[in-house]
Amino acid sequence: MSEREINFDGLVGPTHNYSGLSFGNLASRRHAGEVANPRLAALQGLDKMKALADRGFSQGVLPPHERPSIPLLRQLGFGGSEREVIVRAAREVPELYAASLSASAMWAANAATVSPSADTADGRVHFTPANLVTKLHRSLEPPVTARILKAIFPDAAHFAHHPPLVPNSQLADEGAANHTRFAPRGGGPGVGFFVYGAHGFDPAAPGPRRFPPRQTREASEAMARLHGLDPARTVFAQQSPEAIDGGVFHNDVIAVGTGSVLLCHEKAFLDQTAVIGRLREAFGGEFTAIEVAESEVSLADAVQTYLFNSQLLAKPGGKILLAAPEECRTHDRVARFLENLLASGGPIDEVIHFNLRESMRNGGGPACLRLRVPLTRSEVGAMNRAALFDDALYARLRYWVENRYRDRLAPGDLADPLLLTECREALDELTEVLELGSVYPFQLP
Repeated sequence: MSEREINFDGLVGPTHNYSGLSFGNLASRRHAGEVANPRLAALQGLDKMKALADRGFSQGVLPPHERPSIPLLRQLGFGGSEREVIVRAAREVPELYAASLSASAMWAANAATVSPSADTADGRVHFTPANLVTKLHRSLEPPVTARILKAIFPDAAHFAHHPPLVPNSQLADEGAANHTRFAPRGGGPGVGFFVYGAHGFDPAAPGPRRFPPRQTREASEAMARLHGLDPARTVFAQQSPEAIDGGVFHNDVIAVGTGSVLLCHEKAFLDQTAVIGRLREAFGGEFTAIEVAESEVSLADAVQTYLFNSQLLAKPGGKILLAAPEECRTHDRVARFLENLLASGGPIDEVIHFNLRESMRNGGGPACLRLRVPLTRSEVGAMNRAALFDDALYARLRYWVENRYRDRLAPGDLADPLLLTECREALDELTEVLELGSVYPFQLP
């Protein structure tokens, strides 16, 4: 059956700030302590959704999470009223308080791994929220993410929801940021491509030395089993340790793919020639791998501009649009590479750039902000369609952001107890707009 890929973008949350929580993410650490603009960040994300929707690409919306996380702070021994919890935690252990305040759920590529019905043994779309165990601030997300996904995709006849993997470093899972699905035009069985940074049970295996890997092979293999994927159409590859140590914390910072096209840096994978060969064999048809040489775009340039954290979007005529960060346009070597790419006559024939500066300064580009969900017509009919993006929802969400979000969050503002109240009031309104029901801790009995 024919498929329609919907990109569900994460809305930037009201507590978007620069706390530098993500070791291994160079941009996150570089901009720690700077003043953030949550309103502008959310509007930049909305404008990206609107521009792509206007081009005919289907968009959906994933809401932000409640922050600060009072349950986390209480679990860590802070008692009293919610106000007292916030004031004491911010004063006594600012690092833990910063983790409780993070708006990192905006990066929807880490929300879950999704396998479309054409690929699964039972013919349903499968969702598994990422456990995100490698970072405290991200490990808070899975329970709420699971409730949100079930609220958007509620019909058990069409959708299967799995719990996150056991929260353990040997089963570390970071979701679709390390998973790419290739498929023929118009639908049909695809190839699941899982990239990992380490072997959970083999510490002697090759791995990075400077920064920790965030995905294990064991987690990726578990995902393929849970989703009932055909082993003959599933490929596992190890991320290059050199790339991880260069700041490539997820595969989607060094490679991006769609349809029958893979765009990657030459240092993306261990034994890269063999990896691409396995992909071609599993795909079984014409498969295009565009490998970018270090001499064209260095690993450092790729991380600085997030060239490979662009989105590849299939256009009706079979050609592909590359949706890239604005930083790719203003960087001389990367801009030159993109000019040559378009002139080559290959499948990518158009590039558009987006100003996502607020997200980029925290280490997330266009691809970080979205979760790809391929659906058939009947599956679209079975989902909660209030989460689908259109002009009316764009106008409503833009008004909501402009009236609910602050335009400045400096480090000294983060301990303000009013942030919790503002966030809850905003999310209460948003759950009505998206018809999600009760998904946040403060809304539950």
